[in-house]
Amino acid sequence: MSGEEGPSGKWGIAHIHASFNNTLMTVTDQTGAETIAKSSGGTVVKQNRDEASPYAAMQMAEVLAEEVQAAGVDGVHVRVRGPGGNLNKSPGPGAQAAIRALARAGLEIGRIEDVTPIPHDGTRAPKNRRL
Repeated sequence: MSGEEGPSGKWGIAHIHASFNNTLMTVTDQTGAETIAKSSGGTVVKQNRDEASPYAAMQMAEVLAEEVQAAGVDGVHVRVRGPGGNLNKSPGPGAQAAIRALARAGLEIGRIEDVTPIPHDGTRAPKNRRL
């Protein structure tokens, strides 16, 4: 594994995909090529409706932090992604809870960036839902 050695050890990248139906977390090395650990909402809660909840995100982050620290990574740069495209641009409820739980679990948080894909006039948006 080739990781950037800083004054505080090795760094990784925490990719958090937070939609309103689920939250997916993957921790990779600096290049993003090698996955160190991954988790999703379905691995920590039983009900489908709870997969995107802040509670599920916190549980996922705690499990991930243990695995990542065991692999020798001390800090992570966070990349948050919402659904994007022609869908909702804002990340789901699990994003903030996941970042907070990573920090609380003892990982150093570097940069936090939003990598939600934004279309430059792509396909047509889905029709409006009437409530």
